[in-house]
Amino acid sequence: MPHANPESEWFGFRRVKPDEKTGLVREVFTSVAGRYDLMNDLMSGGLHRVWKDRLIRLMHPRAGQTILDVAGGTGDIAIRCARRTGGRAKIIVCDLSPAMLAEGRAKMVDKGLLAGIDWIIGNAESLPLAARSVDLYCIAFGLRNVTRIDQALSEAARVLKPGGRFYCLEFSPGVAPILKPVYDRYCMEVLARLGSWVAKDEGSYQYLAESIRKFPVQPSLAQRMEKAGLSMAKWTNLTGGIAVIHEAWRL
Repeated sequence: MPHANPESEWFGFRRVKPDEKTGLVREVFTSVAGRYDLMNDLMSGGLHRVWKDRLIRLMHPRAGQTILDVAGGTGDIAIRCARRTGGRAKIIVCDLSPAMLAEGRAKMVDKGLLAGIDWIIGNAESLPLAARSVDLYCIAFGLRNVTRIDQALSEAARVLKPGGRFYCLEFSPGVAPILKPVYDRYCMEVLARLGSWVAKDEGSYQYLAESIRKFPVQPSLAQRMEKAGLSMAKWTNLTGGIAVIHEAWRL
């Protein structure tokens, strides 16, 4: 296995110092927050909604649970959990970017779902939560932006209760071979152009495309989850492996 946190030295394809990367990521999401949801629809052709619905079915959130949505930004997962539980779960949305949290809170107000949801600024590598305090941990399209992935996985194991579940929905470079040439070309040639046209921010979307290429393939991430204290790791490929749901138990 490679040394811990190999992604910490890379901001997309640009080599950086690990201490710089977190600030650069925060700047990206501050820049794109206002157009983040629209860009998700455009970039995935709406498929991100299908993938998130599949994630919620696997999570099966229930009333009375404490659910932590890390990198929860604009609230897509929190909204689904609130609706699934009838507003009777404790939902905590944690994000590095205050701008993303502001977008999520505004969306929740519009949908009348704000009650029972806490919004906190925090880093996945050092969560401001007590050990063994969470029933479900999820991170959707956020783990590849974390500076120290192994540290974030260890934090997930720390905050989960025994018997708790970990879920990660993420894009992956481990795409089915028949799709990979077209997918790679789309990521590297189309996403940045969309970002330029719609969000007026080509650089941020160039980074987001590059970050997919730097993310570990499915078996590698599962191995790192196990090493961090998350047991029985497995994954489910979606749309030929373009997106992947990783899950594990905290025993």
